[in-house]
Amino acid sequence: MKIKAAFLVVLLASVVSAQERFPNLGDSDWGWWRGPNHNGVAPANARPPVSWDNETNVKWKVEIPGRGHSSPIVVGDRIYLTTADETKKTQHVLCYEKSTGELIWNTLMHQGEFDHNNKKNSFASGSVSCDGERLYVSFFRDLKVMTSALDLDGQKLWEHIFDGFKSHQGFGCSPLLYKGMAIVAIDNKGAGGGALIALDTKTGEELWRTSRPQLPNYVSPVIYRINGKDQIFMAGCNLIASYDPMTGKVNWQKEGTTEEVVGNVATDGEFIFSSGGYPKRETWCWKADGTGDLVWKNTVRTYVPSMLVLPKHLFTVTDDSIGYMWDKQTGKEIWKQRLSGGFSASPILANGHIYVCSEAGTTWVFKAQADGVELVSKNQLGTGHMATPAFSGNQIFLRAIDESGSQRKELLVCVSK
Repeated sequence: MKIKAAFLVVLLASVVSAQERFPNLGDSDWGWWRGPNHNGVAPANARPPVSWDNETNVKWKVEIPGRGHSSPIVVGDRIYLTTADETKKTQHVLCYEKSTGELIWNTLMHQGEFDHNNKKNSFASGSVSCDGERLYVSFFRDLKVMTSALDLDGQKLWEHIFDGFKSHQGFGCSPLLYKGMAIVAIDNKGAGGGALIALDTKTGEELWRTSRPQLPNYVSPVIYRINGKDQIFMAGCNLIASYDPMTGKVNWQKEGTTEEVVGNVATDGEFIFSSGGYPKRETWCWKADGTGDLVWKNTVRTYVPSMLVLPKHLFTVTDDSIGYMWDKQTGKEIWKQRLSGGFSASPILANGHIYVCSEAGTTWVFKAQADGVELVSKNQLGTGHMATPAFSGNQIFLRAIDESGSQRKELLVCVSK
């Protein structure tokens, strides 16, 4: 199958590279959700396989205790991820050996009452972030959001508590790391409203706090460099907003997006993109020049997955299994196709291929070409995927669900050439 949509695969220039910010991270590390540049583009040295199943090209497979939707991250020879035991009401950070899948440590972070949550969410949806020296993670429970730092051996170093969190559909923010800060977004409908908060990575002390509207929202903050200036971007709460990462001050914000958004803001340095959500079902494109002027919008809703920016196009898969590609400048529809399985994981671009994991356990792999997009493979592993995979070198690390037996279980799987 081939769909006409010309583009070349290049690494976008508007990102703040992981190695530039954190010299202790290697060029094959996947230190936080959606990869080193927050944009779903794997490092240039990634050479992952394009075909696999439950046995073929599987280097190892281990069971994950509990349940979670967080993505694995890869730093050095270790893999980190979060999980929750919904029976015992515990939340954990896990560490695995990258080469074998052996569990190295399991740190209990919290135990006690869980909060209201959407049945499609989990109590371990936020991914771990790592600067090469420490791990940072956020969990919610019992009207609180707790952000913690751990050393690489799993010892908790500090904990920050945001009290008064009122859950609507749960929580899933992953910390953003920048110049000695762990920055967390805690949008919620509690009496005190939401906040964007920067914590000192060494002590957990608040360095700045910026108020956000009293509305439920689920976006993780991302940072991009546009026109030589590093900026944090947030969507949702009926706003599109840019913040100064050093102070938390608003650079600019405009009415736009809808109230509830899950996927990250995306950009190519010229345009900014977001989609959602609830109650509006729209995709938006704004100028990235600081004006925030709306360029185009349509009525397509990508609620949970984040979108993928390509050199000439914007690619997405919607929660209800429709793939789209639009011209970035005009919003003209280039490609539309019914897929299957439902989607919560976000697409990843690696070595010229687009990888998209469905809730039915199928990873669709497309080949980006100068004259079109070719469906390369459909790969079944387990019975479901809720988490976005991590890529490192010639390996893919998948968090898979297996409901083929009498009991549901989750698996961490290394797919390798």
